[in-house]
Amino acid sequence: MSILLCLSVGVALGLGGYTFDYAEGTAYLSDDPRACVNCHVMREVYEGWLRSSHHAVATCNDCHTPLDFAGKWFSKARNGFNHSWAFTSGDFPDPIRITRVNARILEEYCVACHAQFVTLVAFPQPPGQERRCVNCHRSVGHGV
Repeated sequence: MSILLCLSVGVALGLGGYTFDYAEGTAYLSDDPRACVNCHVMREVYEGWLRSSHHAVATCNDCHTPLDFAGKWFSKARNGFNHSWAFTSGDFPDPIRITRVNARILEEYCVACHAQFVTLVAFPQPPGQERRCVNCHRSVGHGV
């Protein structure tokens, strides 16, 4: 029984390590936006970011992961797992869409970075939608 357990753990660790290395997993530990284009479906999003008004002041992690240390790394781990699963299985929308959790994080960053401005403006609630900055400013972050 212990041999079977050791063999199973060894196979799982070996496959996990190989997959992490093959997917250039260490790149995701950085704040370098080029890590996001390891997956070909992100190429258009990355190129849009390069053309955007924010590329000189914000990286992917600046808008898409929480500010606090634990939240950032938990978010990166959750997104990494979800992205790995989606891209391995092919089960993701095309074009790729932001999740509700990540949309909330993004909204918090928009408001935090632009707090001085947004506190002076009254925002209308779009009919049937959550009020989000990207409802009106869709092309700001990715220049799409």
